[in-house]
Amino acid sequence: MAVAEPPFSVSISDTPFEVRDYPGFIVAETWVEGDFDAAGRAGFRRIASYIFGDNIAQGGASAKIAMTAPVTMEPASEKIAMTAPVTMEPEGQRWRVHFVMPAGYTLATLPKPKDPRITLREVPAHRMAVVRFSGLTTQKSMSAQTAKLQAWIQAKGLRAAATPQIARYNDPFTLPWNRRNEMMLRVD
Repeated sequence: MAVAEPPFSVSISDTPFEVRDYPGFIVAETWVEGDFDAAGRAGFRRIASYIFGDNIAQGGASAKIAMTAPVTMEPASEKIAMTAPVTMEPEGQRWRVHFVMPAGYTLATLPKPKDPRITLREVPAHRMAVVRFSGLTTQKSMSAQTAKLQAWIQAKGLRAAATPQIARYNDPFTLPWNRRNEMMLRVD
């Protein structure tokens, strides 16, 4: 089954690295506490519940919203470029998990979440440096990919401007070597 992804244009392509320009889009997001895996599962379930009908649409009924990819997570931290995935802590960590809403919706036309822990937010147009990788998204793999991305960004003369995000595109039943993951970092 095909799942929609937010559109982007590529301004630099150097496999497995890219610099992408994204137009603005809307996300449904939630903040979750816990280690990476537990926070990812809890955040995913919470937002999936929203898109599968735990919401209030115009007219008072609920509505289903199409699934999109990727599911993105980033740690809550101070804006210290490139360090957050390396310093993930097993307890007490706070994560923002978000789904990009399908094109065609506005904040006014999206159903309202019934769960007060879910918010809808407009993300303005932005540029992201990305490294694509397969396998499991463990602390070790994310740290290694973040280091690779940081070195590539530096070699290209770019400047990182935010906390890294992990983007996962596949369900948990996809074999690790067939998974599409990306470490993403906003660049100026």
